[in-house]
Amino acid sequence: MMYSEQVLAGVIANRMAARPDRAIVTFENGGVRPDDLRTYRGLWEQGQKLAQVLIDHGMGVGDHFALLMNNHVEFVDAMVAASISGTVFVPIDARTSGDKLTFMLEMAECKGVIAADYALDNVVKVRSQLPRLQWIIGFETDEGKKPLTSYPGVAPYADALPLEAPNITIRTVDPERAMELIFSSGTTGDPKGIITTHARYCGLGAMTPGLIGYRTGDILYSGLSLTHGNAQFITLGSALVGGFPCVLSRKFSKSRLWDITRRYGCTSFNLLGGMMTAVFADPRKPDDADNPVRLIISSGMPKAIWEEFEQRYNVQILEFYAAIEGGMSIKPVGVGPIGSIGKPPVTLLYRIVDENGNDCAPGISGELLFRPGDGSPAKVEYYRNPEASAAKVKDGWLHMGDIVVADQDGWIFFLYRKGGAIRRNGEFINSGFIEKVIAENDTVDDVYVYGITSTNGTPGEKEVVAAIVPKDRAGFKPEAIYMMCRQKLEPSQMPRYLQLLDIIPKTASEKPQDRFLIELFETQPTSVYTENHR
Repeated sequence: MMYSEQVLAGVIANRMAARPDRAIVTFENGGVRPDDLRTYRGLWEQGQKLAQVLIDHGMGVGDHFALLMNNHVEFVDAMVAASISGTVFVPIDARTSGDKLTFMLEMAECKGVIAADYALDNVVKVRSQLPRLQWIIGFETDEGKKPLTSYPGVAPYADALPLEAPNITIRTVDPERAMELIFSSGTTGDPKGIITTHARYCGLGAMTPGLIGYRTGDILYSGLSLTHGNAQFITLGSALVGGFPCVLSRKFSKSRLWDITRRYGCTSFNLLGGMMTAVFADPRKPDDADNPVRLIISSGMPKAIWEEFEQRYNVQILEFYAAIEGGMSIKPVGVGPIGSIGKPPVTLLYRIVDENGNDCAPGISGELLFRPGDGSPAKVEYYRNPEASAAKVKDGWLHMGDIVVADQDGWIFFLYRKGGAIRRNGEFINSGFIEKVIAENDTVDDVYVYGITSTNGTPGEKEVVAAIVPKDRAGFKPEAIYMMCRQKLEPSQMPRYLQLLDIIPKTASEKPQDRFLIELFETQPTSVYTENHR
């Protein structure tokens, strides 16, 4: 029996019938514990087992549950289980805690959570604020600080799974229904849950290998988080749907990157621009070029190191630009100018427009817009947010929120995020979360967070600056602010600099003026502190 190739469970069932023992996903655990391997048979059987658990916990077709974990085999098992059971999974960064976690779980209407042991404290702390949350399942790792038995009301993952795989009929029958809600970065407010359908995920999984140029025999690698689109769509999607074996690490480690590719024979990996800079900054080694990698898929490769990076590591770089909501451009290997994010595929139309919606001539910057190549309107749906959905696809065009410029030949160059949002290591940061934490400190009178050009040279990347007006400047202790930020913020949100001021320059409407702050940053260096020194 052949199943629909537009539904993830159908893809896995078909591949299991045709090539059951093909190893398709390996989760390497850094030698701390044995690797976790999934063949198509393993994906189907573990997916069936976990689907039974979801059904036994009262999950009906269309119900939502969250995944709080780094890259573990349980993540991909849950993806298959959700597709079999007709439920919707909601991946959330395992570091998320407090009000932000409460908001995301409540907004997504999650009835349950599957979490790694190191994320359980954060979940348990907010459980009383989530009336919809009916169950929590936790699994053990080598990172947990407490045994699962210390969490009342949390069911152990291993005990919940049936011993034998059942034979549940795939309950997802409409490929246009939600497969997952994947959160935006929340740069202009609270994070938004982007609905990704089965048809879109499976379609991209089938299309991406051809667009990128994967070859027979390629083995893909990523250390990026599956809670974001890059690793989940480009790497894992190409594996599950396209049939290219992949290796995934729990977290990215630049010190182990090349050793991992050598050990597993990986021929391609994907990284964000800031990470490429960090890798390149490592001291040169005699065996830099001695690796099996032929192709790197980069998002934001700095022009300054592009060609030297290729030569040093004996690799080729393909620049890839995309967003979860849609839109895409690619600069193929050896084609187009260095530093460009490429051109859209033939399946997409694009425009670059000014603030009034008029098309920009080559060399004039504006916002990048996309729509399907057949001229039909772009479609985006943010869960429980019709206003934001409509604004994102105003006039039938997908508004990317990025300012770009095109040359005479149509090659596009990324400049910066519209509205001055801060992008660090490929992630857009909501400055409001940082400002809230700092403002709650008793020694702070006013605070405003903004970005300055990153020292790593990555196009569009910024360093985080917290401009602070202390209540008592003479007695102010920057180290206390950094300590508090370490306790309450995620690593990506940590300010690189604290800028002490007597007053934050603002417009008549009380809007802080970045250009004056940047000028003061440059002309008054004695008022700027880093975490370890002035």
